[in-house]
Amino acid sequence: MTELVRHLELDGLTISPLTPTIGAEIAGVDLRQPLSASNVAALRQALLDWKVLFFRDQDIDTDQHLAFARNFGALEVHPFAPQKPGYPEVLAITHNRESRGRENTWHSDVTWRVEPSLGSILKAIELPPVGGDTLFADMYAAYEGLSDEVKDRIEGAVAVHDFAHFRVAMRKRGMTEEQIEAFNTQYPMVEHPVVRTHPETGRRAIYVNAAFTQHIVGMDKDESDALLKHLYAQAAIPEYQCRFRWEPNSIAFWDNRASQHYAASDYWPAVRRMERVTIVGDRPF
Repeated sequence: MTELVRHLELDGLTISPLTPTIGAEIAGVDLRQPLSASNVAALRQALLDWKVLFFRDQDIDTDQHLAFARNFGALEVHPFAPQKPGYPEVLAITHNRESRGRENTWHSDVTWRVEPSLGSILKAIELPPVGGDTLFADMYAAYEGLSDEVKDRIEGAVAVHDFAHFRVAMRKRGMTEEQIEAFNTQYPMVEHPVVRTHPETGRRAIYVNAAFTQHIVGMDKDESDALLKHLYAQAAIPEYQCRFRWEPNSIAFWDNRASQHYAASDYWPAVRRMERVTIVGDRPF
């Protein structure tokens, strides 16, 4: 690998790619401080180029976490996941002996929304002594690696997305069917293209995932299930991936429109505590 690829410079930031297509560590910025407009623009371009950005040794508090995220858009409130007290925009994600990690499925966040998120910014709060890495997959590369036959089959196809596993969790917590129906009304199943065009880069990416996609519209169940299984499997190809080993005060910022992620749940019964802020996106096309 040449020096040019190993370290890039952009507006005073040092960008160190983890792989040829996805993932880059960013140095030269202090996220405790307000960012200049040029720094924001450089980070946005880096996100578009590398799909997920990693920052080390960023001892930011919750307000600074929120301020950093607001540089890239309005913030969403997750209607189902646990929130940090006093901060509705902050997801508090804790796993321990009583709560095994359950994000170990390849997915893009909140695709059950009409307008799924632009991106998510996750900060490590407490980590297991070993394990708990997060993997990310380049869904542009996943699409480009499909056979022409499969590309033809999914051209123009749409799929239904739903928050089904959250509904299961609600029932386990004792919610009534009337309460659940209120969420069903507020967040009905939505249809998104199987192949999404990124609104900023114009590149095409696979946009179905095992966590939230239910079926492809207009196909019988067996055909839809088989095709979705094949599409889901693309994220698991190592050549499309990078893997991030968390350290205290590490931050990951990923583009949900171009990537999927998988949180390795290999650390039970150790504790893993993270906080996530999510940026509002737009309707996929």
